[in-house]
Amino acid sequence: MEKNLEIEIKNISLIFHPKRKDNSKKYKCTEYKTLNQSPSFIILNNENQILEYDDSHNHLENKFGAAKSIVKNKIKDEISKSSISFNVNIKRTYDEISQGMGLICPGYNPIKSQVTRSRRKQLPPDITTFDEIPNESKYYKTKRDENFMIFKNNDLIVFQSPFQAELFSKNKHIFADGTFYIAPIFSYQVFITRTYATELNCFYTTSFSILKIKKQTTYEILFEEIKKNSSKYNSIEITPKIFLLRF
Repeated sequence: MEKNLEIEIKNISLIFHPKRKDNSKKYKCTEYKTLNQSPSFIILNNENQILEYDDSHNHLENKFGAAKSIVKNKIKDEISKSSISFNVNIKRTYDEISQGMGLICPGYNPIKSQVTRSRRKQLPPDITTFDEIPNESKYYKTKRDENFMIFKNNDLIVFQSPFQAELFSKNKHIFADGTFYIAPIFSYQVFITRTYATELNCFYTTSFSILKIKKQTTYEILFEEIKKNSSKYNSIEITPKIFLLRF
């Protein structure tokens, strides 16, 4: 008979029972064999996601540690489910979890830094040069799974969603402006086009681009690619006739 394995998870001493029909892993508090007879346990699946738990430790020195571990794992699980980790509001997720745990739930600040590090690990590495910008990425997809990176060469990358392309093609006035304040350090400028969308009753961005250097030909390519993309999605003649530019 295979012996149970005693392991240490953080500051919580648990006993691992390796054999379960559904291949899950159950960890019991080591105090369950003592006079305390602690009923606490955690059941994890193969991806170490919590399936079930009981944190009713009857020895308080471990109860807080167990609760802290459970909260962190639940928040990390929510982060891992999101395609963009920074879309997850950590504080809101914590508030939802803490409501079900009662007074034993640890405060937000003790777990904040560790959960934040977990979220950052899901991000791609920082880009330091224009050449490192990938040709394909999950971050180039809209929520409808539409690709909105429409063009890239050595000096220019252009972003425009199908909805933005439709607005661009149907409006007579297009406003364009370049900004340096939000431009990545390895680029010259972020160039943005907008139009006034009457159906939305507001100005709406119809494209944005990152320029590596300032060249006349780069701007010409930029507008040609936007026009070409708008025609592709709408199969109609592009109608903008007035471009208002500010540099």
